[in-house]
Amino acid sequence: MRRFNPSSKHPDRAVQAWLILINAAMNRQTLTYEGLSQKMYQRKAQGVLDRILGHIAFYCIDEGLPPLTSIVVGKKRGAPGADIPIDLSQFDAERERVYSTDWFDIYPPSAEELSAALVNHKS
Repeated sequence: MRRFNPSSKHPDRAVQAWLILINAAMNRQTLTYEGLSQKMYQRKAQGVLDRILGHIAFYCIDEGLPPLTSIVVGKKRGAPGADIPIDLSQFDAERERVYSTDWFDIYPPSAEELSAALVNHKS
């Protein structure tokens, strides 16, 4: 059985984040970066989440999905970080699109698919 561990690569951690985020979305919850890092790493590690969430953000763009990463917000800002590709003027509407999507009906992307999405947007 495979488990997520400290040496897991970013695309693998993006799969882990996907699972956490779709559960939160289906329950109409937002998560702070700190809260997400606690769930993923059992400690404060929010500084590494931008690259991990980038995989998901670009996958959602490529697949025409609502921006799942929009439900992860800074504790003080109450909005996604600057590195997350979302139009903040549409933040509330986009978050509602995330909440109204049946994420459990969408087959989760693989680490390879998430990695490809990030690479496609970096080039």
